[in-house]
Amino acid sequence: MKNNDWKERLNVVYSTNPDFKYENVEKEETKTLDKKQQKLRVNIEKKGRSGKTVTLINRFIGTENDLKELGRLLKSKCGVGGSAKDGEILIQGELKQRVIELLKAEGYTQTK
Repeated sequence: MKNNDWKERLNVVYSTNPDFKYENVEKEETKTLDKKQQKLRVNIEKKGRSGKTVTLINRFIGTENDLKELGRLLKSKCGVGGSAKDGEILIQGELKQRVIELLKAEGYTQTK
């Protein structure tokens, strides 16, 4: 057992059963699919964003690091800000056509 194991279990309700064993459930990261197998969808969205228009890329299947790397590439090529988390990449502005062209140039052939 680790020294700082209690920090991982902070704010957890425990059982009074003497046979209860606490198990750490760690989220398993999925492997990143090949670029040709990724079925990315690019949409323009305005709702719930204070009237600001964003380009949203979703359906990315892979690790969080690969998602952030793709987001960083798209943001730098478009010259805008944005974020990448939870399987989605958010690019500020209405750049749908440019993002599709950049994704296809990178090898993501099933992009719509």
